[in-house]
Formats: sequence, structure tokens, C-alpha cells
Amino acid sequence: MERYFDFKAHGTNYRQETIAGVTTFLSMAYILFVNPLILADAGMDLGAVFTATALAAAIGTLIMGLLAKYPIALAPGMGLNAFFAYSVVLGMGIDWQVALLGVFISGIIFILITIFKIRETIINAIPAELKYAAAAGIGLFIAFIGFKNSGIIVGDEATFVTLGNLTAGPTLLTVFGLVVTFIFMLRGFVGGIFYGMILTSIAGIMTQIIPMPTAIVGAVPSLAPTFGVLFTEVTFDQILTFQLLIVVLTFLFVDFFDTAGTLYAVANQAGFIKNNKLPRAGKALIADSTATSIGAILGTSTTTSYIESAAGISAGGRTGFTSIITAGLFIVALFFSPLLAVVTAEVTAPALIIVGVMMASSLALIDWKRFEIAVPAFLTVITMPLTFSIATGIAIGFIMYPVTMLVKGKAKDVHPIMYVLFFVFLSYFIFLK
Repeated sequence: MERYFDFKAHGTNYRQETIAGVTTFLSMAYILFVNPLILADAGMDLGAVFTATALAAAIGTLIMGLLAKYPIALAPGMGLNAFFAYSVVLGMGIDWQVALLGVFISGIIFILITIFKIRETIINAIPAELKYAAAAGIGLFIAFIGFKNSGIIVGDEATFVTLGNLTAGPTLLTVFGLVVTFIFMLRGFVGGIFYGMILTSIAGIMTQIIPMPTAIVGAVPSLAPTFGVLFTEVTFDQILTFQLLIVVLTFLFVDFFDTAGTLYAVANQAGFIKNNKLPRAGKALIADSTATSIGAILGTSTTTSYIESAAGISAGGRTGFTSIITAGLFIVALFFSPLLAVVTAEVTAPALIIVGVMMASSLALIDWKRFEIAVPAFLTVITMPLTFSIATGIAIGFIMYPVTMLVKGKAKDVHPIMYVLFFVFLSYFIFLK
């Protein structure tokens, strides 16, 4: 193992890599409880999704470690799970089984465009500002879900939304969780989100807002309710729809750039980037896309590389052995499913809000002084939370960008692929909206 990962060349050892693997796991362990709660809103079985989440994370991270040899962990992605549950299933009225098929197909397409090296063409076709806007918009959307689930923001007939009852026990618990987690994050605690959830759960139990768990360790929940249903419970008529095409395209778009951005950001921190290129980038992307398809079969939304891997790299992780340790811990976590009972929406809401804060940072990368860029970027960002749909935000941005560039006299600066996507998303509104 030491020779396979070339510890000597990377200046590392088993102890250093193990500590890094544990650090990465702690920084992203919150997804084990957040993902099931989000997908449960789509009608999926809570226990089955918990198991699928842990297995998809373990398998994807293991593939990344063994194939690409990078200390990068994978798990069902935040934002992508929200799109799956709230935009696709609840918003479009698509069965969650069909949505899983969309995830699976997007993973297969991702594999193909990586093998045939089409990735660079697509990346260059879509302007950077729209990528940043999509990331920021998803962050606002996730944060809005957190505020909504906690009761901090509620519906109102006169103003659509308003401030909720902050004196209500569950809402106060979320506020407590936010404050505690903010303190952990500001003080630089690795795994601050995870620790915040633990303290919030304990506070909820002590105040009797959350019931005491009957156990801490228990049997692994069955995968039967979700495993393979994308093949057995989806009819041919449900596959051949324009709606599913839009779903696949959006899954592909969000995962594509989320993965590329995360991989390069984490790799740059570790010093892996050479001559502005990432060695073994193809293998890393294959690992990511394979994990997406496997995760869909297990029963979870898109599995992707996690920016939290940077925590493990900061702790000294330099090889795929770090990923092996992280994957092993996700397997161990399978036996802690009884804790799902105490990780309620009020407990996970702070995690959603803080992830939203981190994703919104990409707003700083947009050139707001160029109005032809600012308009589509702003519309992408603002329409995601306001329409409660990631797909709608992306579609509006992709429609407006060629229009503003054309009016500005910069039609030649727009890649032909963007014009194709203009008509695809325009058709989305005409035929589906």
C-alpha cells in the first residue's frame, strides 16, 4: 500500500494519511443525516436513503482513492439533492424513481464525455460568470430551504414570506444551532457543521423538543425501498419525455461544473496542479461520474466530490490512502442509523444555511460592472430561491445570456453551444411551464 501510493515521494506516512482521512470524514459527516431528510421530502424512505448515502460515499471515495489516488472524498452533493427533491420531484411532479433514472443517465453521459475528452469543449462554451451565478444561486436556494424548514421564514398571504415565530421551541433550537455552528466555523474547527449538529441535537433532547433516541448503534436500514427501482419501476413512457431530458441536462450541468471546480480547488490546495493541469484528471472525473451512477442505483441523488476534502488535505492528506480511511468510516457510520431520529429538520437547518453561505461566495467572482453579464447572472441567482427551482434559474440565465450579448453587439463572443442551449431551455418554458 505504501508503495502503491508512493508515500515517500509525497512526504507522508500511514499516521498522517489516517489523521487526514478522519478529518475529512468529520467535516462532511453531516451529509449522512441531511441527505435523507431532504430526499424524504420527495417521498423516499428515510432509512434506505441513509444507507444509500453512506454506501455511495464509501464506494465513490474508495474509487477516487484507488483509481485517481487523490485524497478527495465523495458523497451525495448538497444542491443536487435539493434540486432532486424540490425542483424535479415536487416542482415538476416527476416520480422520484424517474428522477433517479435521470441521475443515472447523467452519470453515464459524464463518463462518456470524459472518455471522449469533450469536457474541455463544454467548459469553454459556458461563460464563467454563469457557472459562478449557478453556484451562488444554489447556495441561496439551499439556505432558503434551511430557513423554511426551521420556521425562521414562513409563508404569508400579504407578503408571500415573512419572519416566523422566533419564540417557538423548534425555531429557537435552529437559532441556537446557527449560533453554535457559526462559532465553530469562525474558530476554525474542522467538522464545525457536524459538531454543531451534535450540540443542537443534545440541546433539543435536553429541552424535550427532540425525543431521546432509543439506541445509538443499530442494524443497517434496508436498501430494498430504493435499490434498483430506477430499472424496475420506471415505464418506457416516462423515459421518452422532454421533461426527463431537461432533468438530465440540469443534473449534468450542475454536477459537471461542481465537480470540476471542487477537484481543481482541492488539488490546487494540495499542490497537485502542474502547468495549470491536474494530473490524472480523467481518472478523477471517471471516479466521480461512476459514483453518480452507482449512487442512483443504490437510491440517492448525484454523488460528487466534496470541497470539505480540503480539511483533510490541510491535515496532511496527500494520497488516495486518505480517501480509503474516509471510505472506511462511512461504512462504520452505517451502524449509527438510530441517530436519524434525533437529527430533525431543526437540527439540519443550520447546516443548510451555512453551506449556502459558503456557496454564495462565488458572487464575488462575477464582473457586475458588465451589464450584459450582470443581467443573466443576477436572474440566475435570484430566480432559484424565488421560484423554488434550480432548473428554472439555470434556464433563465442561459436564455438571457445570448440575448444580452446579442444586444451588446457581442454575438460572436457567444459559443455556438450556448445558442443551442438557448433554444433547449426556451422550449422548456414553452412546453412545460
